[in-house]
Amino acid sequence: MIVIQDLGGTKKTIAKGKRIVREMREDAAKLQREPIPLSELILGTECGGSDYTSGLASNPAVGAACDMLVAEGGTVVLSETPELIGAEHLLARRARTPEIAKRVLDTVAWWEKEAIAAGQNIREADPSPGNIAGGITTLEEKSLGCIYKAGTGLLEEVITYASHPAKKGLVYMDTPATDIEQLTGMVAGGVQIVAFTTGRGNPLGAPIVPVIKITANRIRTSS
Repeated sequence: MIVIQDLGGTKKTIAKGKRIVREMREDAAKLQREPIPLSELILGTECGGSDYTSGLASNPAVGAACDMLVAEGGTVVLSETPELIGAEHLLARRARTPEIAKRVLDTVAWWEKEAIAAGQNIREADPSPGNIAGGITTLEEKSLGCIYKAGTGLLEEVITYASHPAKKGLVYMDTPATDIEQLTGMVAGGVQIVAFTTGRGNPLGAPIVPVIKITANRIRTSS
C-alpha cells in the first residue's frame, strides 16, 4: 500500500510505485510457465450490458462450462449480489447446507434494505433502460439470466468481497452490481480468468487477468 501523504506528494508516490513494479517484473521474469490441473483454476463469472440473448444463450453456455470445470475439481465464482434479487431463493435451494442458504438470503436482503434506506428501490430501477431496450422485461427475468451463468451445481460457500474461496466448486462472492467493482473483487479474491457475458456490449476488462467477452447477440457481433 502506498499513501501519498506519507510519502510527501504525488511525484514521490509515483516514483515509489514504479520501483515496486520494477521489482515485481524482475521477480516475475524468473518464473517459468508450467501446466496445472483444472482443479487449480478459479473462474470468475460476470454479466453486463445484458439483453434477452444473455439469459437465453450466453449465460447458460457459460453455466455449462462452469459445470464442466466443477466436475474436474475447479472453482467457479458467482458475484453481483443486487443482480440476484428476485432469484435469490433459487440459488439458496442449491446451497449445500441450510446455513449457506440462509447467508445467501440474508446477503441479498441486506443490499435491498440498504438501497431502500438510501431512497432507492432496486426493484423499480432495474432492469435498466439499456436492458429494457435489449428485450429484458422484469428484474426477475434479468436475475434468472444472471444465475444461469453459475451452472447447476451445489453452492459450497458464500464469501465476502475480495476474499479467497476456501472451498472448491461453486462459490458466491458478495459484491456490488457495478462491473468494475465486481471484477476487482473477484480478482483480489484469487480469480485467474473471467468469463464476461454481454448482449449490448461492455468495454470493461481487468489489467491483470484475461477477461473473455461472450455474446449470443448476432447484431452486436456483426456491427
